[in-house]
Amino acid sequence: MLFNVDETIHLTDLSFITVCNEKYGINRGVYNTIDAWFYKQGINNILERRNSILFFLEFIKGNSDMKNNQYKFGHGGLTVKLEEFFFPRMVST
Repeated sequence: MLFNVDETIHLTDLSFITVCNEKYGINRGVYNTIDAWFYKQGINNILERRNSILFFLEFIKGNSDMKNNQYKFGHGGLTVKLEEFFFPRMVST
């Protein structure tokens, strides 16, 4: 499913959640957890937060187990992925 990020972040709440479910396989509960986590990190602007959510979902697209078109994080796994995304560790060379 191809979509325009600028148009997508301006959708109604339900439509945005539906896009996240269809494109990334996350249910409403997982979406709400992600949204609340970014809000707690200080991303109060809804458009900026939705953009962050989409970037995060792209980040996990190849880094998580997907079964039956739903991402499975396990107990506490979603928070770990959010922290990996938001607070990347510096890689020393």
